[in-house]
Amino acid sequence: MSETVKILLADDDPEDRMIMEDTFREIQLSELIHFVENGENILSYLDAINAESDLPTLIVLDLNMPRMNGTQTLKMLKANDRYRHIPVIIFSTSINTIEMNECIKTGASSYVVKPVTYKECLDTARSFYNSCLQNSQSSGTGSVY
Repeated sequence: MSETVKILLADDDPEDRMIMEDTFREIQLSELIHFVENGENILSYLDAINAESDLPTLIVLDLNMPRMNGTQTLKMLKANDRYRHIPVIIFSTSINTIEMNECIKTGASSYVVKPVTYKECLDTARSFYNSCLQNSQSSGTGSVY
């Protein structure tokens, strides 16, 4: 892949953001990720990008955020012609299968339950990176991890 991998992650919990930032730093990929606090910030961040090549390769959304939650943000992203091609992973503590399936139906590429251990965090960060490296043209079938 010739373009730089860029991950945009929205999570309202500063501790969760810090943990993910630390894990990306440990695997030497911290320059590839940008953090925002909620869905509104995701849309503002994306709207400020002029060049299509500067758009993120992957968007990761916490499900339960104030102002605009992950589901609302996902719907807005998938309704926008400029952003609908960007894969979105829902990243949540919720293990509610109805919620998980609804996110996949709405257009999420996958649904990842937030890790508990630091090793799981490292594995998750690597998984996010690997998702960026895969072909962005998917079959439309999401997955739950």
